[in-house]
Amino acid sequence: MRAAPTILHLDMDAFYASVEQASKPSLRGKAVIVGGLGPRGVVATASYEARRFGVHSAMPTAQARRLCPNGAYLIPRFTLYRQVSDVVMAMLRELSPLVEPLSLDEAFVDLEAGGVAFDSDSARATGERLRADIRAATGLSGSVGLAGSKMLAKVASEEAKPAGLLLIEPGTERELLAPMSVRTLPGVGPATGEHLRRAGITTVGELVEAGEDELVRMIGRAHGAGLYRMALGLDDRAVVAERDAKSVSVEDTFDVDLHDRVRIRGEVQRLADRCVTRLRGSGHSGRTIVLKVRRYDFSTLTRSETLRGPTDDPGVVREAAARLLEAVDTTGGVRLLGVGVTGLADYTQEDLFAQSLAAGPEAADAAGSTGGVGGTGGAGGADRTGAAAGRAEPEAADGAAGAPDGPEPPGEPQEPPERRWAAGSDVRHVLYGPGWVQGSGVGRVTVRFEQPGSEPGRVRTFRVDDPDLEPSDPLPLVGDTSG
Repeated sequence: MRAAPTILHLDMDAFYASVEQASKPSLRGKAVIVGGLGPRGVVATASYEARRFGVHSAMPTAQARRLCPNGAYLIPRFTLYRQVSDVVMAMLRELSPLVEPLSLDEAFVDLEAGGVAFDSDSARATGERLRADIRAATGLSGSVGLAGSKMLAKVASEEAKPAGLLLIEPGTERELLAPMSVRTLPGVGPATGEHLRRAGITTVGELVEAGEDELVRMIGRAHGAGLYRMALGLDDRAVVAERDAKSVSVEDTFDVDLHDRVRIRGEVQRLADRCVTRLRGSGHSGRTIVLKVRRYDFSTLTRSETLRGPTDDPGVVREAAARLLEAVDTTGGVRLLGVGVTGLADYTQEDLFAQSLAAGPEAADAAGSTGGVGGTGGAGGADRTGAAAGRAEPEAADGAAGAPDGPEPPGEPQEPPERRWAAGSDVRHVLYGPGWVQGSGVGRVTVRFEQPGSEPGRVRTFRVDDPDLEPSDPLPLVGDTSG
């Protein structure tokens, strides 16, 4: 514990939904829900307006629609979220060399290490200036917590939401924590919280009164002793600037179970290519290829194969994933597929024989497991999405998978597939300029033409195959929006 509140925790407010409201003027002040839009979709983030209806992250989208039928339901746009996150994280690194990102929208900062704060007054001034700078650069609000430890700084930022700042003065920790729920403390999830409730312990103050010995008896020595220290406000963890990436992966959940083995193979190939794109983007290569298959009955299988050396060759990853798929029974149907690469390195071993000399599949059969292939770990890692997605960074919150690539079979010319326009995606029209998709169906797509900083725009409807309407890249939230 520090004698001054020089550890800062920043948490952007309803980040994905706030980005969408900032980029779509007609949605400001309205209920916005970002996540998977299909039958099996999950809410990634809900705006504060939507939360009043009981909508929250990790909730099935179908349930959210029942609670908030008039909300705007949008797909995630991770490209834009990462761009905004990069701006915010750069501001934090101007304050200190010790910045520990937890996700796209959350990070710890050691202000003392940056020489910008040594006491309560200077820490508060720095926090207020940071919030103002973020607002000016992005148009978004963030909540700031300041304390003498990481745990307390995070508690403070949560209490400050939305768009606030809370500084916990050293010496007041126990008084502040005492009335709070035990679920406030890190490591107290639903199971531990229920176990404590049954013992009559629901607040942090009651944890302290129970004493360390009683907590050790109830939940074990390691967990009990650690929980007692946190209840006293004691936390000596340092802000860690760098974390090594452990894995890179992508996955898709499909609206309808896949039964066609050819289609399944095509989806695995597509996921392998996306995984390699992300792997190269992170500047890594990897030795172990992992395939994840969630079947019709929710049982989850993982298979892995370790190559002779690290690779970022899409052909190698595709072929390894295809071999792993051959060992999986998909007879009853598949609802989710994922491809990942672990054992990361920052170099590639050019070995043309890597795949032929690969070790046999290390069958890691985790039937019934709910664990994922794993997301890109490390600094600037993922956002908090999907059923509390374990900090994995999803490429899409639900299935948007198309048919596998390949030449058309001989015979009659095939009709081009109907273009699909997901709600919330960016478009540009030759005459009307930039806009976003409000919805589509029965051969029509409805677009609202507006952009960040404009007045709410007009709505127009087109055929889904209108040649003048094309997908577009997101426009920046602040600054030049003419591109």
